[in-house]
Amino acid sequence: MMTQIEALLASKGIYFLTLLLLVLALYGIIVSKNYMKKLICMNVMQVAVIFFFLCFAQKDSGTIPVALHRIVHAADYINPLPHGLMLTAIVVSLGTTGVGLALLTRIKEKYGSIEEEDIIEGEKKFR
Repeated sequence: MMTQIEALLASKGIYFLTLLLLVLALYGIIVSKNYMKKLICMNVMQVAVIFFFLCFAQKDSGTIPVALHRIVHAADYINPLPHGLMLTAIVVSLGTTGVGLALLTRIKEKYGSIEEEDIIEGEKKFR
């Protein structure tokens, strides 16, 4: 027999894992002093949000949104809108990662480091 905790984890465990991923990414952004690590944590956070939306959009008894003669009710289909929006979010995530990497390259060229303390010290020298 399944206990209540096992039943909860079986039905909602994926949401706990997504929340854990999000919390770890936020923690990494706050604690890390290296800008590359912050960018990686930002990407993990974006993946957690995308994963949450895709999990939230799933239906246990749903089928793909293709017109079938035997299925006549809209409630029997999986809504394709969240999946399409998350494809767009993935593209935006790749774009922001590219811009972030370009900025990190420029920061490395100017200050010689991507560590937060070194950049703050380098900025004091330029003033």
